Parts: sequence; C-alpha cells; structure tokens
Amino acid sequence: MLETVHDDQAEQLRIAVIVASVREGRFGVTVADWFTGHAAGRSDITVDLVDLARFPLPLVMPDFGGTPAPEAASTLAELSPRLAAADAFVVITPEYNHSFPAALKNAVDWHREEWHAKPVGLVSYGGISGGLRAVEQLRLVFAEVHAVTIRDTVSFHNAWNAFDDHETPHGCTAAAEAMLDQLVWWALALREAKTVRPYAG
Repeated sequence: MLETVHDDQAEQLRIAVIVASVREGRFGVTVADWFTGHAAGRSDITVDLVDLARFPLPLVMPDFGGTPAPEAASTLAELSPRLAAADAFVVITPEYNHSFPAALKNAVDWHREEWHAKPVGLVSYGGISGGLRAVEQLRLVFAEVHAVTIRDTVSFHNAWNAFDDHETPHGCTAAAEAMLDQLVWWALALREAKTVRPYAG
C-alpha cells in the first residue's frame, strides 16, 4: 500500500486502486505501478493497491442471505474491509473480448454496499482500442451497484509500446491528473453528502 504524507489526515481521501487482470504475465502490474506512484505524489489522497490476483474469490456464491464457504469467507475478510474503507476507486483494466476480466466482475458481484455512492475512475490498456470497450461496459456495471464513474479516463493504446525501459509511459500524466481531480471532487462531495444524509441504496 502506498500512502502520501499530509498534515491533516482527516482531509485525505482513501483511494483503492484495483488491478483487474489476474492473468499470468499481465501488463496491468506495470500500469498499476506507474499510476499508484503518480497518485502517491498528491497530498489529498492515500492509495491502497488492491491486486485481485491476491483475492481468488470462487465463482460459486452462496444463496441470498447465505454464508460463504470458509475459503471465500477468509478472502472476503481481507478484501471487503479495504473496499468498504475506500472513499473512491480507480480500476486498472485490460480489454478481454470486447469486455473486462471475469475476475473483476466476480469481485464486483461479491460486494454491494462497499460500492454505494462512491466514484470510480477508470484506467484501461490494450491494443488499438486502448481498452475503451471495457471502460464502456464497466460504466454500466458500476451504475448498477450505485457507483458513479468519472467521465475522464486514462487509456493506453498499444500499451506494450506506450512505456519506456523504465516502465514510464510516454505522456498520460495530464490525463491522470484530470481524472484524479474529478475523482477527488466527486469523492469529497459524496462523502460530505453521506454525513448529512445516509445513502438510500
């Protein structure tokens, strides 16, 4: 977990950066390392890196109101509190077959209130499309779990050629800052609203 230093911790927002791909040899770690390093330079947020490869949730879920199997319960005991503690999310996703990874959809489906009334920024990567088709589908999914996706995104087209030998991308800093500025605005607005009136999800 990367955290920035700030005099007034109460003013900082906690951003969970979710690495969506769990594939062996995935490029998402490179993108995540760059993004979390960049975000950690801001004084208004702390960053919690949530790598879904470390949280292998099963595809079989309990009945509504049922109890998860012990292995799933153990994974949820570590993952769920981190999602619940976040004021906002940034999802780093590739594009698989015109969509996003199944591991991400599974993690979304295992949770509910953890997403409610929180903003989600989207960072995508891929070939010629830059993962933008995954982004469009994620907007629909997060709307269903009462989350707000940020309009501006960061996308890496032909991502494997977009980073130099030091795993730093060519450009994209301005796009990342614009997205983070919007994410912080929404996160503060929604956090303040929920202190006045609980969200009715």
